Amino acid sequence: MAVFLLRQIPMKKIYQLLFSLLFILSGFQMVSAQFGVSQKEDKKQNIIYFNPEIFPEIEEIKEPTYMAFYAATSEKSSPFRSYKSLRVDANIPYDSVDIDAIKEYCKNNNAQLAVVPKVKYFKVGFGKYVFSNQVIISMKLYDSMGNFLTETNYDTYKKNARILGSAENSIKIGTSGAVSKMGKNLRKSKSFFLGSTED
Repeated sequence: MAVFLLRQIPMKKIYQLLFSLLFILSGFQMVSAQFGVSQKEDKKQNIIYFNPEIFPEIEEIKEPTYMAFYAATSEKSSPFRSYKSLRVDANIPYDSVDIDAIKEYCKNNNAQLAVVPKVKYFKVGFGKYVFSNQVIISMKLYDSMGNFLTETNYDTYKKNARILGSAENSIKIGTSGAVSKMGKNLRKSKSFFLGSTED
């Protein structure tokens, strides 16, 4: 029956029908290919870290603190490792975050997430400020629209009771600990989908 019907249709019509069918199928392939590209682009996401606010505010300790902090944010073990970490050389006060600035920096850096950090050094003794090697790393996380997602902190003394070791190592440990807690908080609250954590 099907053969009989095909014989009734002129050959030109059959070619047009086959061409149309191929065109439709290739259209489906293009759509699926574009979908695949968009998925790949989704994986190329950015997270920006502002310079941490430092307490006490002493100029000499800023750059070493920044270096240790940013070294820790780029670690492969981070729950945000599917995101490219970007340093924003700007200071945003931890207790009075400028939401418009967050949105603008996210837009300019194609970032989906932004972290506003703070590093507080412990004081030892009385009078003049004498540094301990222990720190408290605090972080606030925002999405690109300026929505607050989570806040956390990591106290190196309470967590590890580290009496010995350098302040630089404490900053790295505290930063990694705070970032890890931030990831856990997000997963619990389900306020933001982290996506794949694979490299």
